[in-house]
Amino acid sequence: MERLINYLLHFGHLNQQQIELIKSRICIKTIKKDEYYHEAGKIPREIIFLTEGIVRVCYYSNNGDEITKYFIDENNFVADINNYNQGLPSTEYIQAITDCEYIVLSKTTMEELSMTIIGWDAIISKITAKAMAEKVNRISPMMTEDATERYLGFLNKFPTLVNRIPLSYVASYLGVTQSSLSRIRKTIR
Repeated sequence: MERLINYLLHFGHLNQQQIELIKSRICIKTIKKDEYYHEAGKIPREIIFLTEGIVRVCYYSNNGDEITKYFIDENNFVADINNYNQGLPSTEYIQAITDCEYIVLSKTTMEELSMTIIGWDAIISKITAKAMAEKVNRISPMMTEDATERYLGFLNKFPTLVNRIPLSYVASYLGVTQSSLSRIRKTIR
């Protein structure tokens, strides 16, 4: 729970009473490697804060190909924020790549904290803006780079993830086949 509190404190002030309220409203859960935390077609009803492990956000193309959009590791929030806010079914899956532990903030809890803690909405807004900026900064360069540049960029931005994620997922994220990724890896060693 301390990881979540420390993360929140980077975005705004919380007094001890507010921290205790947050702690009293959250719960810790786990999910095993390869299990889905969330599936397409379901309405997201909670936001989670990942304390251990890595998840990937993926979807299926019109051809039935599984496409990895991005990875999320420890000390980050995981949410399909648009569908969560609008109460609409998600079009994406969230799958555990490793065994994961996470803190759950239900929609009811989020609403209660919003009504009780002055500044809560500002904290959440800053966190959301940061996540959106990171998402754009992650995706935009990939649009103009070749496969080798995308892989080198991935290694640069996520040096600790490459050994924890199956190559098939990395290849999907980069938009290349696994055999192409293997060739790229051989040429840059």
